[in-house]
Amino acid sequence: MERLNMVKSVGRAMEVIDIVSTNKSGVGVTEIASQMDINKSSVYRILNTLEEYGFIEQNKESGKYKLGYKFLEISSRLLDSMDLRTEAAPFLQSLEDYTNEVIHLVVYDQGEVVYLEKLEGSETLRMHSKVGRRAPVHCTSVGKAILAYMEENRVREILEKRGLPKHTDHTITDVDLFMKELKNVKEQGYALDLEENEQGIICIAAPIFDHTERVLASLSISGTSLRMTEERLDDLKERVMEAGRNISKRLGSIQ
Repeated sequence: MERLNMVKSVGRAMEVIDIVSTNKSGVGVTEIASQMDINKSSVYRILNTLEEYGFIEQNKESGKYKLGYKFLEISSRLLDSMDLRTEAAPFLQSLEDYTNEVIHLVVYDQGEVVYLEKLEGSETLRMHSKVGRRAPVHCTSVGKAILAYMEENRVREILEKRGLPKHTDHTITDVDLFMKELKNVKEQGYALDLEENEQGIICIAAPIFDHTERVLASLSISGTSLRMTEERLDDLKERVMEAGRNISKRLGSIQ
């Protein structure tokens, strides 16, 4: 019986936290008691305990309660413990299962992208990409997906330092055209590499954001130009953007 009462008390405390969390201006004891259908003395006891541990705070002027900073501390620990590859893994696997194509996960570093993960797929495709290897940002879909969400002056600094070297006949080598391309990427939510990095290979990518809403990484689907038709890209764009959003949510983004 004692254990049952303890579980019930914990459940009520969670319910109080949930009610308080949905009211930005704070909530009073009477309102909480009304929503939970319990007496105010019980609510007081729960609030006092939660306040003692820092989970709830009372505004002394209004008498209303709001969430305490303890939640920020716990949230910070959770976010610090999150590993991008681990959080992204199931979504990358889902894309590989659906497409049978090569799936990449990259992060930005010093004007380039670095491959964190690569799923090979079951279709025949030979690419230079390899986990740990670097690639240019201007002619890869993963690079464009990241640059599109950076500040323009920062992007121009990167381009000035790295340049826009030609990798294939399809590489964009004009700064103004490239900036226009990034604008389109941001508007549509995904980026394309139409044989710009490697001849015969087309890629489609989407950005990944962290809990500060900063672009952290990107993921892509890569296949041959024969398989990656306009019709197929139209289907895959929704898949890759959804995967990007799901990974972002796992990392604390609310976009």
